[in-house]
Amino acid sequence: MLLVFRVGVVAVALLAPVVAGCGGEGAKSALGYTEDAKRAYDAAMEEFNAHNWIEAQTLMREVKRKYSYSKYARMAELRIADADIEQDKLPDAIREYKDFIHAHRSETDDIAYARSKIAEATFAEIPDSFLMPASEERDQASVVDAYKELKSYLSDYPESKQTKRMRELLANVTGRLVRHELYVARFYLKKDNYDAAVARIQYALRNYGGEADAAQSGAADSSLKAEALLLLGTTFLKMRKWPEAQQAFKVIVDSYGQSPVAAEARNYLVYLTDLRKRGS
Repeated sequence: MLLVFRVGVVAVALLAPVVAGCGGEGAKSALGYTEDAKRAYDAAMEEFNAHNWIEAQTLMREVKRKYSYSKYARMAELRIADADIEQDKLPDAIREYKDFIHAHRSETDDIAYARSKIAEATFAEIPDSFLMPASEERDQASVVDAYKELKSYLSDYPESKQTKRMRELLANVTGRLVRHELYVARFYLKKDNYDAAVARIQYALRNYGGEADAAQSGAADSSLKAEALLLLGTTFLKMRKWPEAQQAFKVIVDSYGQSPVAAEARNYLVYLTDLRKRGS
């Protein structure tokens, strides 16, 4: 019995270093995997920072393939999409960012970044060429898409690093949408279709009025919303709807007193006052 016990003790003593060695090799292997992934990612980033987009993407895809269980594979996915944006491959980039969001739902910071890039890419897809009609005359589908992406991002991430940039883009997009609605309204006015004109102006004010005031960068004393209200007021004048016209002009004077159209609004208010005195 004593002999068996001693044999057991010797066996355990002999096996202990083997077990310990296995644990050490496993830890060393995991550390080596992470270090190799980082080296591969850093090499890809050298190409990325040198603007060698194709080579950078090739190396990033290798990082994804060989080190799929490391954080560097996830980072490589974003850089591949970033490189597509730099090459103006916007649909590809948008698809890749969306795939990333779907695959990494728990990575909140990375998802916020990916969504901001989707919004930027959607904005960049808006056609803008001097060979095309004026922006307010064009189809607004791409502008509406950008508006939705930007509004959604700002709703979910009101205090993110990208918020300021997103607000600037939203102001730009909102300005385009308001100008388009006013363009259509003026078209209806030329046809003496006053009801349709009022509907388009009110649609612009109701849906985009909240951002319209910020849409004219570089013109602090000007406002697209004031312009829309002036057009609404003058349309109501043509319809002989005096109270509605007065309300529109009053909002301009009260809320946009420094706007270039404020003086015109004041003149219309004086005109309406005279009409009432004459009992018209």
